[in-house]
Amino acid sequence: MTAAVRAAIGLGANLGDARAAVCAAAAALARLAGVQRCELSPLYRSAPVDAAGPDFVNAVAVLETTLPAPELLARLHAIEDAHGRERPYRNAPRRLDLDLLLYGDAVIDVPGLQVPHPRMHVRAFVLVPLLDVWPDAVVPGHGAARGLLTAVAGQAIGPLPA
Repeated sequence: MTAAVRAAIGLGANLGDARAAVCAAAAALARLAGVQRCELSPLYRSAPVDAAGPDFVNAVAVLETTLPAPELLARLHAIEDAHGRERPYRNAPRRLDLDLLLYGDAVIDVPGLQVPHPRMHVRAFVLVPLLDVWPDAVVPGHGAARGLLTAVAGQAIGPLPA
């Protein structure tokens, strides 16, 4: 039997009912075969970074999973597809975006899969919710996630009102 790994998944949406899409995706993550635990951060609103369009609803889910990283990524893409995700161009507005941020302490760099996510250490909309559910998270190659917050302090992010 494969040992469980702690993985962090970034969730975001800025088209349609973004709050509902993020919540539905979190529920789908919790139901995946091979996922033993799923903890979701609070929801946040953030301005787009390196993109245009409406504000995003963001969260991070931390999973305990026995799924290998490539299989987990394939399942994330299937959840996105079920929500009508389209990729017309890089950083386009989206109905749902799921990113594999961390997979234990693994560093993976193969076609189609980079872990840690290559831009997570410069994104407040990733680091702030990540620290809500994984306070001692370490981003391989960059250090403690908490120590990375200073560099993203100017990015607009705040709690999403209920």
